[in-house]
Amino acid sequence: MSETSQDAALEHRPDFPPKTPSPPKKPPSPFPPEPGTAPAPVLGARARVRLANRRCVNWPMESAPWTATTAQRRVVEQLQAWGYRPDEAAVRRVVAALIAPAVADEGRRISVHLADEHDRACILVLSHQHLGDAPTQLSLAVVADCALVSACGSDQALDGTRLWAVIDVTAPARR
Repeated sequence: MSETSQDAALEHRPDFPPKTPSPPKKPPSPFPPEPGTAPAPVLGARARVRLANRRCVNWPMESAPWTATTAQRRVVEQLQAWGYRPDEAAVRRVVAALIAPAVADEGRRISVHLADEHDRACILVLSHQHLGDAPTQLSLAVVADCALVSACGSDQALDGTRLWAVIDVTAPARR
C-alpha cells in the first residue's frame, strides 16, 4: 500500500457515531366507541366469591389428599371461635365431601370459604378448574344426607366450580 493511502485511512476518522434507526412510531389509537353502545367486558377479570355483611373467612389451600383434614380442623375451630358448638363429626363429614371432588380434579389449588349468619354457616369450596358433573353430584348426595345440612348445591363460574352447603349451627345458651 502506498504511503498516501495509509495516511488517508488514518486521517479519516468519523466525528460522530454511526446513524441509528429512528424509534418506532406510535401505533394508531382505536376508534372512539359509538354512542349508545355498552362497553365491552374486560377480559381477564375474574368473578370472585362475594360474601357480604356477615362474618367470613377463607383459606387458599394446595389441592392435595391431606387438604380435607386441614380444612376440617380449620372450619371446626373457626365455628367454635365464633361461639357455635356444632356437631364436629357432622361438620367434618360435610367438609370432606365438599373437598373430595375439588381435590380429585388434579388442579393445583382450592379455596375454602366459611361465613355465618343467624345460626347458620355456609361452607363453600372453590375448585379453580371446571369439574365434571358426576363427582360433584355424588359428593352432593353425601352432603345432603347429613342432618346438619339445610341446603347444598354446586355451580360453574368463570373461576371454577363452586360446591357449597348451608349447615345449621347452634349458639350456646346465654346465661
